[in-house]
Formats: sequence, structure tokens, C-alpha cells
Amino acid sequence: MNVAREEEHGTRARRAAIRQLLSERRVATQGALRALLVRAGYHVTQGTLSRDLAALGARRAPLPGGGMAYELPAPSSTPWAAETVGSLVTRVRDNGSLVVVNARPGAASAVALALDQARLPEVLGSIAGDDTVFVAPSQGTGAARLRQRLDEFFFKKEKRE
Repeated sequence: MNVAREEEHGTRARRAAIRQLLSERRVATQGALRALLVRAGYHVTQGTLSRDLAALGARRAPLPGGGMAYELPAPSSTPWAAETVGSLVTRVRDNGSLVVVNARPGAASAVALALDQARLPEVLGSIAGDDTVFVAPSQGTGAARLRQRLDEFFFKKEKRE
């Protein structure tokens, strides 16, 4: 097996181990996860672990009783969310800095939740009102690019003005 193939196989196996560990227990820090991986036979640097967590879409989320733990996105959250809330979105616009998503009355929270669950790399965060969601682009992503991406997400590449 060549080196590139060995690395790819190692990466896939390590990420599968991370998925399994995070689904089996609450892991609060990268240090704790790294220790669990070492016990499982995977010796990784903090940088590699950070990249793996990002590639898996893992994030630290608050626990009901307090504290934080890593969680993985639900496998079906993005397709369901996009299909369901797309019908609730009426317009997507930008002003050069922010993107405004207009929705049917009372639907903005559902639209913002769909964006959170989708974990689009272009989205830094969102704030929802009753029928309006303000969406901030991530660093390096312009508002026009984010608006285009949200058009694709909500309207399946159908363009609306």
C-alpha cells in the first residue's frame, strides 16, 4: 500500500473511531478525546484532531445539566431542513455585509435552526426574529457569496431577487 493510501485509510479509521467515541459518551474537551483515542491506539496531534472534528462537523454544545460536550450533526438534518424550510423562505438579500433571509410570519426561528444544523462553512452565525433572519458570513466569505449559497440551499439553485 502506498503512503497516500495508508494515510487516507488511517484518517478514515481515526474519524470512525472519533464518531464512535462521541456517540458512546460525553466528551468535553479535545484533550479528553485525544486521551480516549490514544487508549484506542490512535496517536494524533491536537492540530490533526481539530481538523478531524471540523471535517466531521463536530461542535461543542451545552449539556442540559450544565457544561459542554462535543456532538456530531444528525446525518439527515441538512436534507430535511433544506427541503422543509425552503418553502418558508420568501426572499434572500444582502447589503454587502450581512444577509437577510425573509420568511413567512413566525418561521424565522425554524429557518435559523436549519442553518445551524446545516453547518454551512459560509455561515458564521444567525439571529432570528419573527419573520427575518440576519446571517453573518464567515471570515473570508463575502455577503454576496453567502447570499448565493443560501439561494442554493433554500431554493435548490433557483434564483430569486
